[in-house]
Amino acid sequence: MRLVFLYGQAASGKLTIARELAALTGFALFHNHLIVDAVAALFPFGSERFVQLREELWLRLFGEAAAAGQSLIFTFAPEASVGEDFPRRVSNMVEREGGLVNFVALTVEEAEQERRIGDQGRAEFGKLRSLELLRELRPSMKRCEAMMPRPMLVIDSSATNPGDAATAIVQLLDK
Repeated sequence: MRLVFLYGQAASGKLTIARELAALTGFALFHNHLIVDAVAALFPFGSERFVQLREELWLRLFGEAAAAGQSLIFTFAPEASVGEDFPRRVSNMVEREGGLVNFVALTVEEAEQERRIGDQGRAEFGKLRSLELLRELRPSMKRCEAMMPRPMLVIDSSATNPGDAATAIVQLLDK
């Protein structure tokens, strides 16, 4: 079982690249907003219940996938409401089941991020679309991103098209 833990700031191309990667690998795509949006329908984002339930669901699904040998791609935006130790706990859980986690970081230049943030496609999952809020949250997002485990691969999505990014990740997985 492989878990490709694809992470980066808002509008770094996580879902777009993950879709390309899923098409190349056949891995299931587990976009973080599937859980974020479900839990946010009941509890305000960042509230104690929201944070607890979101994490429980993420971990439960990872554990079930690992136990079943189901490889998957997870998209993740490091931010302050997620515990610093979350990626480590995910790795420990997957590895206990004999799986392997590959952390892949996406970076994006600020100008490109700001161009993408308002894209209509981001509305599908209730993603951050406010340029003003992005600028306000950017320092916190960068701090959270810096606490992530060392990635096996870093891709600048400003300079790499999604297909080429997915191909680079597949090459990593084949090693």
